[in-house]
Amino acid sequence: MKAIRVLLVDDHSLFRQGLAALLRKEKGFEVAGEAQDGIEAVARAKELKPDLVVMDVSMPRCDGVEAARRIRQAFPSMKVVMLTILEQDKKLFEAIKAGAHGYLLKNVKPEALFQTLRGVVAGEAAISRATATKILNEFAEHERGGADAYEEELSERELSVLQLITQGMTNKDIGHTLHIAENTVKNHLKNILAKLQVENRVQAAALALKTGIVSEKDRA
Repeated sequence: MKAIRVLLVDDHSLFRQGLAALLRKEKGFEVAGEAQDGIEAVARAKELKPDLVVMDVSMPRCDGVEAARRIRQAFPSMKVVMLTILEQDKKLFEAIKAGAHGYLLKNVKPEALFQTLRGVVAGEAAISRATATKILNEFAEHERGGADAYEEELSERELSVLQLITQGMTNKDIGHTLHIAENTVKNHLKNILAKLQVENRVQAAALALKTGIVSEKDRA
């Protein structure tokens, strides 16, 4: 199986090198390169074309938010995961809005780190159920409206899948809940992203809450 090529971006060299050492020891990962700020991250992403960019939210010269935006614009299929000390960091929310696929706290345990990174590459959410609500509520602060147009586009099954996505469920969990195959869930998710015109499942969930496609009552 092909190793996941990772670009590590953090202005603290000791932390970055420690993370690189962990990934090098874990089967299935390859450290494609390192960068110390957002500007270097964009340049290295273009040069190395990694599968995944793991990047600090707060950095000098160019922070993770702007770097995530530039990388996602240049390489729509490239995955980006943010590193943060605080899960309530406003920059974290902005980075996800800019196209990042999720986040990891810097005190994450190695096992959880590896599982999350593999999940992101496989198309899973990089957020736990416990923290999904915090991010999605931040997205949903604006006035809701416009759900009807989206609901007409989505099938009944796609609406069910979207509802479970807003709960932070993985594809496997959704399949188990709806009694359908995991590959079927992936196909539904692909259709949902296309119809909602969003880039990933976190943004799909955010739009669902913002517009009222899925209400807080539905998520209970």
